[in-house]
Amino acid sequence: MEITGRRMRRFGRNRENDDGSVLPTRDGGGNGNAENEASCCYCDLKITMLNEPISRLGRRFSGAMKIWFSIGLGFGVASLLLVTLFLLLQFHPKPLSNRLASSVFGFSPSTRVSLSGFVYVFVSTVVTVLVHELGHALAAASEGIQMEYIAVFIAAIFPGGLVAFDHDLLQSLPSFNALRVYCAGIWHNAVFCALCAFGLFLLPVMLSPFYKHGESLVVVDVPSKSPLFGYLSPGDAIVSLDGIRVYKPSEWLELAAILDKQNTETSNASFGGSRRFHHGKGYCVPVSLIEEGFKGKMVENRYVCPGDLTPFSTLPCSGVAALKEVSVCLDAKDIVKLNKCGDGWVTTSEPDDHSGCVCPQGEMCLQAMQSPGVSWTEITYIRTSSQDCSRLDLDFNASSCVGTFVFIGDLIAMSRSVQLTAYQPRWLFNYFFKSLPDVIERSLTCTFHVSLALVLLNSLPVYYLDGESILESSLQYFTWLSPRKKKKALQICLFGGSLLSLLAFFRIFFVGLPLSE
Repeated sequence: MEITGRRMRRFGRNRENDDGSVLPTRDGGGNGNAENEASCCYCDLKITMLNEPISRLGRRFSGAMKIWFSIGLGFGVASLLLVTLFLLLQFHPKPLSNRLASSVFGFSPSTRVSLSGFVYVFVSTVVTVLVHELGHALAAASEGIQMEYIAVFIAAIFPGGLVAFDHDLLQSLPSFNALRVYCAGIWHNAVFCALCAFGLFLLPVMLSPFYKHGESLVVVDVPSKSPLFGYLSPGDAIVSLDGIRVYKPSEWLELAAILDKQNTETSNASFGGSRRFHHGKGYCVPVSLIEEGFKGKMVENRYVCPGDLTPFSTLPCSGVAALKEVSVCLDAKDIVKLNKCGDGWVTTSEPDDHSGCVCPQGEMCLQAMQSPGVSWTEITYIRTSSQDCSRLDLDFNASSCVGTFVFIGDLIAMSRSVQLTAYQPRWLFNYFFKSLPDVIERSLTCTFHVSLALVLLNSLPVYYLDGESILESSLQYFTWLSPRKKKKALQICLFGGSLLSLLAFFRIFFVGLPLSE
């Protein structure tokens, strides 16, 4: 979170920094270019070497910058009004706090952030804060006001920044000019969001000479705690999930959600008084293989198999005459290679491929016996660690490099436990840089969300953020109010805005969060 410095006090307060201490009139470093301070929970770096370059740039392009920041003024005021409206809607019985948090921050507040995710957020925050403060500095320079210094600080673990200006010069500016300075940071962050979004849109084109996009789903990382650890490796290409081709990470997550929902809807249909349930996913197993299979035993009303064998039983299907119930222990690795039967398989353009429970003569339609809430899912992948496998075309089924394994467990947790990318290297040497597109994509995505968050946070009508200064300068246009009433109205708005912001924060991070994400 970025907290901007106090750049102008319309009602005569002294210039203060974020923690309330008085800022020096000139940089304490004398002729130096930087000065730093540190304590147990706070450290900062005051930079003065950029003063002259930014001042020259502001004077040289003063006219164009004033037009540019005038557009930003309109955006900043509109953003303040919209954010205020959102705060007032917190009294609605069904507030949009959680959904807004997910869209702004890019994840639900209940999501656990990994160490790498924290690094992305930290670096993105530093970059967006610098963009924010550069906007204030350039806007002030275009008004003929030279900054005293730029300060970059870290309070606890949160980076931030501020720009110090001469208070008397800022106070002498007309309200419209002052608003241009105060809205400049929000405006620059909004433009930076648009640039990140544009970069994400063009990324497949920019990387096309070295990477194919949207033709396969490539594994970037499989954490040791992932249930797929040991089955998939970085660089492997995931071909399909339950026989459906997937090309992008979004499709992988969406299909996993569909399969999980399908499993939930059918898991309540039990039969035979046991804990088996009808998930509708069967395989045509030869009768000879069934006869050779191992016979398990019932333990606490559950059919148990020894070792790595999986219990299978006859799949009941609607419209099919009741078959003799068979329970047998088989090796799942062999069964998944057989033809499919049953109406529980998700299909796309060929709805009749796996529908029905009819198998050829000499075969029976069997399904795996699992407990409700546990999904039985096939994952087909292709090894790309060798040169032969890395050059395969799209006809994966004709290759010996293709492997299939069955995942049994929480499908949603599994789908989110691996890091995937839609970018596949075109050349073998590119596999040394297989993570590069993912790093660029995650950096742009994270920077977009952090910059958008700074736009909304600094638009809040609360103390010590840009919203306070924008609101304070905007009140100067209410000429029928006396200075005392303007000050009173400002304090009421800031107190109410701060209170509502705390309420929104509490709703987002502490109320109504899902049990798992």
